[in-house]
Amino acid sequence: MKSDHYCVMGHPVAHSRSPWIHARFAELTGQRLVYTRREVALDDFARSVHTFIQEGGRGCNVTVPFKFEAAALATHISQRGQLAQACNTLKFEDGQILADNTDGIGLVDDIEHNAGVALRGKRLLLIGAGGAAAGVLGPLIDTQPAQIYVANRTLARAEQLVDRHRSLALLQNTELYAHTLSGLEANFDVIINASSSSLGGHAVPVAARVLAPGALAYDMMYGAAAQGFMDWAARHGAQPRDGLGMLVGQAAQSFAIWRGVLPPAAQVLAELRDKLDRESP
Repeated sequence: MKSDHYCVMGHPVAHSRSPWIHARFAELTGQRLVYTRREVALDDFARSVHTFIQEGGRGCNVTVPFKFEAAALATHISQRGQLAQACNTLKFEDGQILADNTDGIGLVDDIEHNAGVALRGKRLLLIGAGGAAAGVLGPLIDTQPAQIYVANRTLARAEQLVDRHRSLALLQNTELYAHTLSGLEANFDVIINASSSSLGGHAVPVAARVLAPGALAYDMMYGAAAQGFMDWAARHGAQPRDGLGMLVGQAAQSFAIWRGVLPPAAQVLAELRDKLDRESP
């Protein structure tokens, strides 16, 4: 029997652990599939998706910097994808491109269940206003934190993201603010780096004063890319955490959308952390 084909598309994508994760999901759930990486040129996302469909592809994950393009390409988009205007999961079915965003579910699950940090009533700082931040803001608001600040180098972009989520924030009784990266208030309980700073090897884009004592400092990147942020957090008394749990969590939700079965994300996360520890020099 021929295996269904899925992939992750991004730029860059060579570092992605998604093929291993989905292969393990398939093994544990008895699903037949092949999952590969596809490096996509910055101006070639739409053509690459249609080529993959023509080749028989059944769906794909989308990573930086194509999440906004993925949403725009869809013929049908989920409610959470519409709110984010950014999608990380595409499913190809009956000539349609179905789009969703599972990033926020993966992030919230990792913070609240794996890290054991409840978000309700907390003060949150979300760094960045691109596709990664857009995908998680709605699910973060749904946890009913007291405040969320969205801080970005370009204030207008943060304001656009905040304005789109204003009604949801009012419904959940969460104060929502847009801000630049400088001059932020101090003592946030949870800081989430959704910017490209770690991926580009740049310095942490905010001052250490934003960290409350013992705050959770979360970088959506993982592995070597997240190490600089993790070291910065530890030096300033915060609890550092990388985005590996988010990666596995969002992948599990994507897998369920494609295959109709939710794989054991906690088991695969533990196995992946062990695998990465063994690969470390």
